[in-house]
Amino acid sequence: MSGCYPLSCLVMKSPIEKSLNTSDFDYFLPPELIAQETLPERTASRLLVLGENEKKQESVNLEDRLFKDIVDLVEPEDLLVFNNTRVIPARLYGKKDSGGKVEVMVERVLDKNRVLAHVRANKSPKPGSLLYLEDGALQAEVLKRRDTLFEIGFAAEKEVLELLDKHGHIPLPPYIERADTEEDRQRYQTVFAEKPGAVAAPTAGLHFSDELLQTLKNKGVKMAQVTLHVGAGTFQPVRVDNLDEHVMHAEWLDVSQSVCDAITACKERGGKVVAVGTTTVRSLESAAKAGRGELRPFRGDTRLFITPGFRFNVVDAMITNFHLPQSTLLMLVSAFSGYQNIMAAYRYAVEKKYRFFSYGDAMFLKRQVENERE
Repeated sequence: MSGCYPLSCLVMKSPIEKSLNTSDFDYFLPPELIAQETLPERTASRLLVLGENEKKQESVNLEDRLFKDIVDLVEPEDLLVFNNTRVIPARLYGKKDSGGKVEVMVERVLDKNRVLAHVRANKSPKPGSLLYLEDGALQAEVLKRRDTLFEIGFAAEKEVLELLDKHGHIPLPPYIERADTEEDRQRYQTVFAEKPGAVAAPTAGLHFSDELLQTLKNKGVKMAQVTLHVGAGTFQPVRVDNLDEHVMHAEWLDVSQSVCDAITACKERGGKVVAVGTTTVRSLESAAKAGRGELRPFRGDTRLFITPGFRFNVVDAMITNFHLPQSTLLMLVSAFSGYQNIMAAYRYAVEKKYRFFSYGDAMFLKRQVENERE
């Protein structure tokens, strides 16, 4: 089913005409639309396709599809770019040496024995204090504090990643109001996950099955992979209303020469670069930004904050899930497809009872060039 959804209920001017604040990215979401469980099949999710406006600033063209229909939306000359990061079991529970309860959420693995982590406790632990985690199976020391994070060292012969894999919990997002299960170890992970380091899944990729990937390959669609280790900061709200004052959390990424070559070849044959997820968009556009508009290999941290008016250099279309109100990811997709278009699409998705967030449904978006500034 497809049709036009009216924009007349929106009173905001376009991003080019008026700067937007955090409060402009709010929307009403009934709690029952937040997906708490996965569907039996990865490809069974719904897919909302956002097309071109039939009448500029008056309506938005929306089409209801199933995710497996993505095969019909990409062509053999196109390039699908995935994020191959792997989610680690980053959450640990235990006690401080003083006896108080503590929750450790690993943000980044520094080396084989040390991590940067968020620590939740009634009173923040001091450097030198000990943590006894997972019923005493792990012992760790708080080495020092780094702003809101803590550097923690583990007293064990095995490497941190191995310890987490054995004792840690899958770090389900805060809006999934249940404990993690063994099934989450498989379903809160893409089928192409390869490089461990993320503490949140690149959720657009969760919809792809091995069978769907093979169908796309049989069609002739080309594929490439970047790595961006998604941090817990992806769930943190923007705490200032003026977007210029927001400091983006840092995430590590790797865009290789082979990815750059694949994108160059795609552009030369007239294909679309289709990013699977906002993390892939940030990876590619961060690499281009570092190259002053030209895509070049890049490895390191990014704090790229994409808001309406941003000029995209690489990505032509994207696949993405539905994002939290007032989140940096909602701002990113608004920059990509237009603020009014996205807000109207979200209103439509609520009315049609789409499933939201990590285990929810997806969108297919095309880049709206007219929303970009020179």
